[in-house]
Amino acid sequence: MPNHELQKRASSSSRAKRGICFFLALVFLVPLSAQAQNPPRRPRILGIAEVSFFSTELGAARNFYGQVLGVKEISPNAFSLNSEQSLALFVAPSPVSPNLLAEVVFATDNLGELLKYLTAQKIEFTPKLVSGIQHWDVIRPGYSALSLIDPEGNRIRFVQESKPRVSPNHAQATRPTSAPHIIHAGFIVHDRAAMEHFYKDILGFRPYWHGGMKDDETNWVSLQVPDGSDWIEFMLNVPENADQRLRGIMNHIALGVTDIHAAQEQLRKNGVPLTEEPKIGRDGKWQLNLYDPDQTRIEFMEFTPVQKPCCSEFTAPHPKP
Repeated sequence: MPNHELQKRASSSSRAKRGICFFLALVFLVPLSAQAQNPPRRPRILGIAEVSFFSTELGAARNFYGQVLGVKEISPNAFSLNSEQSLALFVAPSPVSPNLLAEVVFATDNLGELLKYLTAQKIEFTPKLVSGIQHWDVIRPGYSALSLIDPEGNRIRFVQESKPRVSPNHAQATRPTSAPHIIHAGFIVHDRAAMEHFYKDILGFRPYWHGGMKDDETNWVSLQVPDGSDWIEFMLNVPENADQRLRGIMNHIALGVTDIHAAQEQLRKNGVPLTEEPKIGRDGKWQLNLYDPDQTRIEFMEFTPVQKPCCSEFTAPHPKP
């Protein structure tokens, strides 16, 4: 066969191979491109589901929280506050941790989607996939969970609730107004930028308020969950060598009340020893502080301010009773 015919056939074969390769590239690359353009979306994060504390005096702590909350234990060392929230106590490790706020648990409506989202964001969490199957950590009937550590070393957990959480806009009609409700949890933060990136940029928390002891400084930063009105509070400018009393003041929870003075009277009837009087905080809300046997602060706070807050305006809706 003449050389020019061989060259012509070789050229045709080469073009055909290139065409096949191009076709295969389209078949395999288009789905990958579509995945890149449509990454997993974060499911809703609805509010605080549980807060747990370490205790060095478990018996005394159980009595304290039973009196303060006015509710009975649903299981050893665990209290049901309302249909959506609980509080738990754990024996403090030895040596005692400097942070007695053991864990903050948040509710989501889709734990599987959250797993995909965190994986796409390259966030480490537990439990891991085992033999290709996700084994959830079940913390109690009706709840599955995954846990992770935030940039400050705080343990947080996400649970998928067995039934939809009450919308903040309809909470009053379905939740007894007398039931305790955790409206925020506060913890010491040293690296504000890293924590804001984690909670705001990755998890979608939104600014609520920030302020300080002086108008020109910021000691507290409040961020609400993306799809509810509960919030977390960064406690800034705390010395690394803070003693247990100061750490107990900073690592705390707040329970929402409609009337701080009525709450004070009820606490007295419950036999709770009160060492402080109600006062209006820098955020313009009435509050009353008391302390558990390990000096961890429990703050009672009215849902809405009665005067203009210092330092900044509120930028998200207030929680409701």
